[in-house]
Amino acid sequence: MSDTTSVYQAYQGNTYLFGGNAPYVEEMYENYLANPGSVPDTWREYFDALQHVPAVDGSNARDVPHLPVINAFAERAKQGGTKVVVASADAEMGRKRTAVQQLIAAYRNVGQRWADLDPLKRTERPAIPELEPSFYGFTDADQETVFDTSNTFFGKDKMPLRELLNALHETYCGTIGAEYMYTTDQAQKRWWQQKLEGIRSKPQFNADRKRHILDRLTAAEGLERFLHTKYVGQKRFSLEGGESFIASMDELIQSAGAKGVQEIVIGMAHRGRLNVLVNSLGKMPKDLFAEFDHTAPEELPAGDVKYHQGFSSDVSTAGGPVHLSLAFNPSHLEIVNPVVEGSVRARMDRRDDPKGSQVLPVLVHGDSAFGGQGVNQETLALAQTRGYTTGGTVHIIINNQIGFTTSDPRDMRSTVYCTDIVKMVEAPVLHVNGDDPEAVVLATQLALEFRMEFRQDVVLDITCFRKLGHNEQDTPALTQPLMYKKIAQHPGTRKLYADKLSAQGMGDTLGDDMVKAYRAAMDAGKHTIDPVLTNFKSKYAVDWSPFLGKKWTDAGDTAIPLTEWKRLAEKLTTIPDSVAPHQLVKKVYDDRAAMGRGEVNVDWGMGESMAFASLVASGYPVRLSGEDSGRGTFTHRHAVIHDQNREKWDTGTYVPLQNVAENQAPFVVIDSILSEEAVLGFEYGYAGSDPNTLVIWEAQFGDFANGAQVVIDQFIASGEVKWGRANGLTLMLPHGYEGQGPEHSSARLERFMQLAADANMQIVQPTTASQIFHVLRRQMVRNLRKPLVIMTPKSLLRNKDATSPLSEFTKGSFQTVIPEQNDAIDKKADKVKRVIACSGKVYYDLVKKRTENEVTDVAIIRVEQLYPFPHKAFAAALKKYPNATDIVWCQDEPQNQGAWFFIQHNIHENMLDGQKLGYSGRAASASPAVGYSHLHQEQQKALVEGAFAKLKGFVLTK
Repeated sequence: MSDTTSVYQAYQGNTYLFGGNAPYVEEMYENYLANPGSVPDTWREYFDALQHVPAVDGSNARDVPHLPVINAFAERAKQGGTKVVVASADAEMGRKRTAVQQLIAAYRNVGQRWADLDPLKRTERPAIPELEPSFYGFTDADQETVFDTSNTFFGKDKMPLRELLNALHETYCGTIGAEYMYTTDQAQKRWWQQKLEGIRSKPQFNADRKRHILDRLTAAEGLERFLHTKYVGQKRFSLEGGESFIASMDELIQSAGAKGVQEIVIGMAHRGRLNVLVNSLGKMPKDLFAEFDHTAPEELPAGDVKYHQGFSSDVSTAGGPVHLSLAFNPSHLEIVNPVVEGSVRARMDRRDDPKGSQVLPVLVHGDSAFGGQGVNQETLALAQTRGYTTGGTVHIIINNQIGFTTSDPRDMRSTVYCTDIVKMVEAPVLHVNGDDPEAVVLATQLALEFRMEFRQDVVLDITCFRKLGHNEQDTPALTQPLMYKKIAQHPGTRKLYADKLSAQGMGDTLGDDMVKAYRAAMDAGKHTIDPVLTNFKSKYAVDWSPFLGKKWTDAGDTAIPLTEWKRLAEKLTTIPDSVAPHQLVKKVYDDRAAMGRGEVNVDWGMGESMAFASLVASGYPVRLSGEDSGRGTFTHRHAVIHDQNREKWDTGTYVPLQNVAENQAPFVVIDSILSEEAVLGFEYGYAGSDPNTLVIWEAQFGDFANGAQVVIDQFIASGEVKWGRANGLTLMLPHGYEGQGPEHSSARLERFMQLAADANMQIVQPTTASQIFHVLRRQMVRNLRKPLVIMTPKSLLRNKDATSPLSEFTKGSFQTVIPEQNDAIDKKADKVKRVIACSGKVYYDLVKKRTENEVTDVAIIRVEQLYPFPHKAFAAALKKYPNATDIVWCQDEPQNQGAWFFIQHNIHENMLDGQKLGYSGRAASASPAVGYSHLHQEQQKALVEGAFAKLKGFVLTK
């Protein structure tokens, strides 16, 4: 017995089609014949293929359910029926026909494992038995046997086995390796089969198109070599070895424009970024050279390195002008991706383009970072959700097969491909050899066509290499000697393609002529071709000029007239008869109706809701997202009312804030996926593209913001001083020490205070309903776009002391400092011996303790805005008490946390000579809060009592 036969027999005994699974498969096939929709998609596809296999009599009759036939024969047997004998030759041919279908399915599923993808040819072809004809029992004698191939797109209904194998190998094992069979959508699978098999994955470009591809390769290589010789040793994160990426970007931009796309937003890391700036977006080479020469203008407080810079331009395409935006980004790999998606969504919303027909996100990744950085998983998880979809993203991997110094696949990842992460969203992948630029361009075409057709993510994985080190100062042979021996012998993609075109009769000097022309252009600081439109401006472009150069002290009229308040309140609290709210929600809205009429004080939820209502009624859209934002983590908001009589899971919601005025601006509230980093990055990107929308991200608990710390550090806090990017994003972070343990107490106020400088953000801790109303309105009414960080409360949401009378909404504004509210103490201000300054919930604990102890010589001041520190307002509040000898800062947080270390110098600056500054709060702690309830209560009691006691510990005298 031959080895092939024994393998096949072992396969029959163990494969899912045979052995112990046979009865299960037969039952499923019966179900399929009765109702094809009753079986899983993968089985339906397999059974569909069987229907194209001719019957043993050569006819094209479709199979019918077997069970009735079997029962009929069984009945005849009882009655002495005839015995049927099947010819062995026909049975063998039937087996081979089935095997052919399995062979086709195998190439479609795993053919890319044999694809010619690596320009360095470092690895041997893996053993994939199911791609071998012998695996199915075929021999050389079967090569000319004709089989049915009507379920393929090779253009023939019947093909000899030899021709079929050649077609499958050309399609799936050439320089393009496709992965798409894991998608559950049959239409998508057939689409890919038609596109790939119809041309056997081979491009057919004319001579002009080929010249253009060579021109883009020449530009990509030419810029790198020019910089390498002129700016020796300077970091630029060269693209050399991956030049086909520039040809891909050119194809993507031009084809997208031809398909009606008007804006493309690009996110990418440092590798090849300078090349994209010059050769894709049209940045003038002389401007880039000025950055290398340190002669470029330096107008920002901090600035950033050249390979983090963003850029925008308008380029001409066959379909009209396309606006290109390359997002600014830090060195934290992949973190720009959700920012880009948010920017795209804002542009889609501005254009009323819900499917993304006019705006395209393009994300460029490194191979190691794509699979290694968790933000990619979070961003992919957003792709098809209602609040975050952008109509599909084109992902391009510059796969240079090495992550910094790691190229051993045993260390790089735990998957076959760096792209395997996208299988979670069933995004198809086209792996392509970077040394075949025509295949790269074809794959780019197909990827874009798929995105525009199905509005889903798609991945182009360009397998290439990195000619130099991670940066130009590295010596990669230290850790990759074998790889860099092969790279040293590689002539370069441009040279290989130029030689190919020369061999095709397109001119022996074509490649050299292009190199000389590009070098001459670089010497002049110009482009060889310039598609940039200098005078074009889209009607959808946003004018940021009204928001620049403003100060945080600028006033904003945030009060609203009483008539407008009552009109909006009535609309806000009216629930249609067709909606049956939960009784608890009905009670909330009934109470809010009374608040709207001025019958009772306004609570936090109503104050917040009225801020939103007044903004959308005035034309300002509001976008609020977070893990429980519709209801609110602490059930205070109820922005979405759920009909208790709903009959379908996807209907029966009512959003009052979408119904407060005719022609109002949109109000969008989104219950996000369970993610902080990607969602916050998304909202930052959205706010950075739309200064006219109040964009809010709300943490479920403020503590959870630390899961998005990279976004906070690299974008929110420093984006303006590094890149000049204004942004009005608002963060709502529930914060308060109420015995809920280490992870549900602190929004880590100290981290924001540490990041606060250069008037880069606003950090507030409002303590009343009117304060949250005014600060939210202030964020839009003022023409100042700075991030707003709000430490929002928990227990104060229902604390009657934190409610506000209606008059505080119809007049007044946000108070950065709330002075002493007890008139009796203020009337005897000269008797006050101590002033307690505080922020947040602890204020109410202090007032309660002062009342209980009948203390009359202590005033309490609330600092509602912690940064920028309101010196004038604080000094005015403190000045009332000239005889006060002590100032105490009291806080809930441990001494090494909260505002204390960052606010003491501001307090000290406003003290009178001789006054002493002390601290009362929790002792320094490695944990934000204790988990033991009794210990929490003891600490809280002690810090409140300490605020009234004799100063001890650290005391600072003015």
